[in-house]
Amino acid sequence: MAVDVLIVLGSKTDAEVGKKAASILDEFGVAHEMVVASAHRTPDLLRDLIRNTPAKIFIAIAGLSAALPGTIAAHTTKPVIGVPVSGSVNLDSILSIVQMPPGIPVAAVGLDRGENAAILAVEILALGDERLTGKLKDHRDAMKKWVLEDSRTLAK
Repeated sequence: MAVDVLIVLGSKTDAEVGKKAASILDEFGVAHEMVVASAHRTPDLLRDLIRNTPAKIFIAIAGLSAALPGTIAAHTTKPVIGVPVSGSVNLDSILSIVQMPPGIPVAAVGLDRGENAAILAVEILALGDERLTGKLKDHRDAMKKWVLEDSRTLAK
């Protein structure tokens, strides 16, 4: 199976956030795989995954020092989307992901926002895929209807 997006979890405890991303990718019909590889505990495994995957985009989900997205970005020129994971001190993972050195960028989404990382990955893939462009438009239309329905039912 061709994999378009590789979701990399820093540890198994990040799986719930990873499942949010996987669910959105499933909804859009985007081939993906989810693995656990630590920037600190399994650096060789991580490097080999990055170098050998056919994936076009990486979603890196990590908490604490959140070095995972930056480490992936250091080994590839493909897009990397970092997802900070909440913990006892939420700013640590957010700042680690958004404060990358010049020349090694990582896109960042909000705390625990695996679904936004997946939508961003779909938007990137849609640059070369009209099918995904249409599905993104449908997704936005569905969100609009949901908000309008909320407003309508609130008024009752």
